[in-house]
Amino acid sequence: MANRIIRWLFWLSLSVAAALVLYKLYLNFFEQDFAGEHAVQVERIEAVLEGRTRFRFAVLGNISNSVGIFERKIIPLLNEEKYDFVVSAGNAVSSGAEDKYRALYRTLSRLEMPYLLTFGPLEQSRIGGFRFYEHFGPYLFGFAAGNSRLIFLDSTGTTDFAWQFRWLEEELAAAREPNLFLFSAHPLQPVDRTGLFGFGGEYLFEEPARTDFTRLIEQNGVDAVFSADLPLFDRQTHAATTYTVTGGAGGLVLNNGRSRYHYVSVEVEEDRVTISEKPLAIGQSPFWRRLESLWFFIHSLFYVGYLNFILLVSSVLAVALWLHRRIFVERDYYPDFDIDPDALDTSPLRIAMFTNNYLPFIGGVPISIERLRRGLLSAGQAVRVIAPAYSGTAERAEEGILRIPSLLPLGRHREFRLANIFLPRLYRYVHDFAPQLIHVHHPFWLGRTGLILGRRFKVPVIYTYHTRLEHYAHYVPLPGPLFRNLISHALIKRFANRCDAVIVPTTAAEEYLRIIGVKSPIFVQPTGIEYERFAHADSEAVEKLRAQLGLGNAPVLISISRLSREKNIDFMLDGLKLLHERGNTPFRLLLIGEGSERPHLQARIDALGLSDRVTLVGAVAPELVPLYCRLGELFVFASRSETQGMVILEAMAAGLPVVVVRASGIDDIVHQGHNGYKTPLQLSDWCRRIETLLLDEPLRQRLAKQAQGTAAEHGTDRFARAVLQIYRYAIALKNKR
Repeated sequence: MANRIIRWLFWLSLSVAAALVLYKLYLNFFEQDFAGEHAVQVERIEAVLEGRTRFRFAVLGNISNSVGIFERKIIPLLNEEKYDFVVSAGNAVSSGAEDKYRALYRTLSRLEMPYLLTFGPLEQSRIGGFRFYEHFGPYLFGFAAGNSRLIFLDSTGTTDFAWQFRWLEEELAAAREPNLFLFSAHPLQPVDRTGLFGFGGEYLFEEPARTDFTRLIEQNGVDAVFSADLPLFDRQTHAATTYTVTGGAGGLVLNNGRSRYHYVSVEVEEDRVTISEKPLAIGQSPFWRRLESLWFFIHSLFYVGYLNFILLVSSVLAVALWLHRRIFVERDYYPDFDIDPDALDTSPLRIAMFTNNYLPFIGGVPISIERLRRGLLSAGQAVRVIAPAYSGTAERAEEGILRIPSLLPLGRHREFRLANIFLPRLYRYVHDFAPQLIHVHHPFWLGRTGLILGRRFKVPVIYTYHTRLEHYAHYVPLPGPLFRNLISHALIKRFANRCDAVIVPTTAAEEYLRIIGVKSPIFVQPTGIEYERFAHADSEAVEKLRAQLGLGNAPVLISISRLSREKNIDFMLDGLKLLHERGNTPFRLLLIGEGSERPHLQARIDALGLSDRVTLVGAVAPELVPLYCRLGELFVFASRSETQGMVILEAMAAGLPVVVVRASGIDDIVHQGHNGYKTPLQLSDWCRRIETLLLDEPLRQRLAKQAQGTAAEHGTDRFARAVLQIYRYAIALKNKR
């Protein structure tokens, strides 16, 4: 049933798109254009009334492009009553937009008699005055027909009132007709507005001109003045001049007795004028009013310009194409179980890796890549790494690694290198190697280059999602919220969907990618660690290092992190300040790592009075990290930007229970009360867990042993074998497709 509905929607979308195109062609080639329409209508009225002293005409106000009331109800009545002509007292359009004028013109063409429009506030809105002048004529004018003179004023103020007053004075002085009718969209006399909501004093002709005009009108014996602008019928007489307000030909009418749908009938016999209201015993439901508004919105798209029209048709076609994919494209949401990586060719693979940072730059991504490279080489695979050059790397030979010179360094301390991806030898190097698979480790720059080359050589591209880009907004020269909330996620989604498969270190990372819309196959594979190196450190070397650092007998906390904002080290220092103030246990923190935030962090350590408690060790050679871990009783961490806390696993391998802040990349490997504790981002909770483990020796020993067991499951060899299986699966899937 659902597929049938979608099919109908697909064909409906195509039909709508075709209808829109045809309608646009019709409007351009067949719809009559119009200009100076009042000149034509005045001539018709003059011809109809020539030599006559008896005639009838109708006056309407606030038509407001009404289809349900004016076009379908009032026009048939006017035609049936055979009025000699019709006058709009103002607000015939719902706004001065081009589409509203054209719609009104088509509606008025249904009248079987001439018509004239008074220039009102709605005609003037949205630069509508220019359109009124082009399509109908001047804002104020007068002419004689039969035994009467009809005069139209511009009550909006678009035409200067002083000039209008002089013109009207001359017009009335020259008039010889016994009957004088004047039309002004804004009333010239105040009206009882009881029961009308939202209508202030602005409905009136502007002061002080109003007083001057009414005096002139009444002194010259004008028979009747017709106005609109209020949704009611009102008639009052001042000095033999009848002032009539009629606003019931469309628009918003309250249908509450005074405010009702109506028009005004004017009968002229010699010099006698009879004005009567013609109420309509009808109403218009809000539903039909909204339907009219929707139609005029759609209709307006055809007149504002070709750009809007193209956007409309494109939108409909986009919906149609989306429905086509939903209907006709076969989808299988399950993995292809016909592909068995174990049964595939087991000959060595040629694998090219692209990364934006690599050793000797110290970080989780470079270390992870290096361990994977070594593991794959140990398994007999051919591996090439394309990475930026750093100081000293260009001079020394590195087998299997192509160092790309940098275009420019990035970061506060120029720690990141932007490799020159335009270097011709990069492409020659990859071409000569002829990889069977490309593995990229970033969704931009060299990662993007790897994706392009994968397409060029028609080999699968694997992407490892290492980094939560939204936490690195401070490195990007864009507004932080824009990058953090939109660009970072869109970049990862688009890039991952263009790759043949994605490797993530944790199920939390997989869930994130699915939430943002990644459809490519995703494999959860934690990064391996060198378990043996951390689990069996030289005890003599450890004691020598302890003495060298002068640690004494105080419990040692270890943390390993790049010194940068996204690592949340300020939170950790605040927590240690709280621990120090409690005074229940002594401690020393060794913070291993280097980075741009070092001056700021050292200043904070001094300001918090932790200089004798916290030591910024700086960068440590990878072979010495296990010794430092063996110095500690506990590993502490506060970063929330990890996709996998690899340093946490290494600390566990060294026999350290951990206290961390709950976050993605950490939640999967830290099991509460088993190998450590994970807390909310709250200083008191984080501090309390550290204190508990430092004071409870049996608990700490038990968690340390269990932490080492967790780490043992993440050896480098196992990691390389698992990734190799993913490679073979991606190659087989690519070949099958």
